[in-house]
Order: sequence, then C-alpha cells, then structure tokens
Amino acid sequence: MVQVDVFWSYGIGAGLGLASAAKGLAKPERPIESLKSSDAFHTLLFLAIVFAPSGFVLLWNFPSWETMHVGTRELPGWLVASFGVTNITQGLLGFVVARWLSSRGSAFSALLHWLGGYFGMFFILVHGWDGSGYQRFFSPTRAALDGWTWSTAGQWLTSDVALTLMAMGVVLIPWLVGLSVVWLRASGRAPSAVVLSIAILALLVVGVPAFAVVSSLLVRQLGPIAGAVSTFGLALALTHRFGPLRKLFTWFGFAAELERSLVRVTA
Repeated sequence: MVQVDVFWSYGIGAGLGLASAAKGLAKPERPIESLKSSDAFHTLLFLAIVFAPSGFVLLWNFPSWETMHVGTRELPGWLVASFGVTNITQGLLGFVVARWLSSRGSAFSALLHWLGGYFGMFFILVHGWDGSGYQRFFSPTRAALDGWTWSTAGQWLTSDVALTLMAMGVVLIPWLVGLSVVWLRASGRAPSAVVLSIAILALLVVGVPAFAVVSSLLVRQLGPIAGAVSTFGLALALTHRFGPLRKLFTWFGFAAELERSLVRVTA
C-alpha cells in the first residue's frame, strides 16, 4: 500500500544492512562506502526487481486498495513516480543507516531501525490514521469498506488482491529472507539457516504485528498521546538490557557486531 511502503522499504533496507554488517566491518565506514559494497548492489537489485515493481502492479490493478481506498486510477503521475522511486531510495537509506550504525558498534540501534520500519508499516495497516486501518486492508474495494463486517475480511482472503499478494510473496519472501540468512551466517556465529529463517519470519510476521496491535489498542483506549507514551514505555521494556529482544538476539548470535554492542551496553 502506498501509505505503508515508505516504512516497509526502509525496514527492508535496514534489515539487510544489519545482516550485511554481520560479516564484520574492519573499521567505521562512511555512508557512501556502504553503497559501494556488493551487498548494497544485491539490496538494490531486490528493491528494483521485486519490491518496487510489486507496488506498481498493485497500484495499477487495484488502485483503490493500494491507496487504502482514498485514491483511484486518476492519481497524478508525479505521485505514482514518487511512490516507485521511494520504494527504492528508502530501502537504500535503511541499508546505509544500519551499516553505518553497525560499523560504529551500535548494531542494536540498527536492529531497532529494522524493527521500527516494520512497526510503522504494521501500525498503519492495523490502525491507520482513523482507527480503520485493518478494515481498509481487508477490503478489496471501496464498496466493501463502506459495508465492512468481519465476513468482509473472510471474503478478502479469496479476492484477487489477496491472491496477487500471495503470488508475489512466493518470490519476495524467499529472496528477502534468503539474503538475510546468507549474510548473517557468513559471520560463522549464527545458527542454522532453518532456525534463522523461522526466527526472522516469526519476528516480522508475528512479533512486530502483535506489537502493532497492542499499540493500536492502547491508542484506542487511552487516546493518541497516552497511547503513544504507553507504546514507547512498552518498547523500552522490550529493549532493556534484560529485555526479551536483547536476549533473543544474543541467543541467536544474530551478528558478531550486535554481540559486541551488547557487551559495551551491559558492561
């Protein structure tokens, strides 16, 4: 969706940048140096060949759904072009930031950029700007949104939109997870490819969406300001030195750079 891809592409790039840094960076690098790496080239290929075109396909075939039912096929050309370009540039930005942070011993901060990008995406899908994000997502057409019920969500699962997303996922998910796993395992300290693949998918498909749902519930119950503050407090608890997120990634040996940053923080 147009509203979420700017966050998703950044999260994709940050995740690949963190995985790339797992190989070990001999010295702090400048942002431009990371763009000269072969990993940056592979990231660019993924964004340009898979991610950005998938957005164009969805926007052309399902313009109402792709814009969360606020746009039509009559979108201005500059907006469509900006959508495609940012799907690439935001990903490269995330890659550069994650590599830059990791090269300076702040890999855990890079990890937060990765998860933060995905959280932004899922929060918009769940909550949106008016609390109807999940209804907009599970509505293949504007008419379905206007008369939305939970049965609409069930019908969405067999819609052309859902089937197209599933077909895209057959290419997108293995390519993205595969890159991450190969680069992470290059450190020689990560677990098996199967364990890493399951861990990444569980974190991004279950963990982050669950956190977005909790955040949405907090905003609904407490209001925007108190809900945002509560979400931030919960995030601090998860990322505390003894929090589950640090322990999870330490146990997985997610990256040598990450482990060194954890030692510095907990010393």
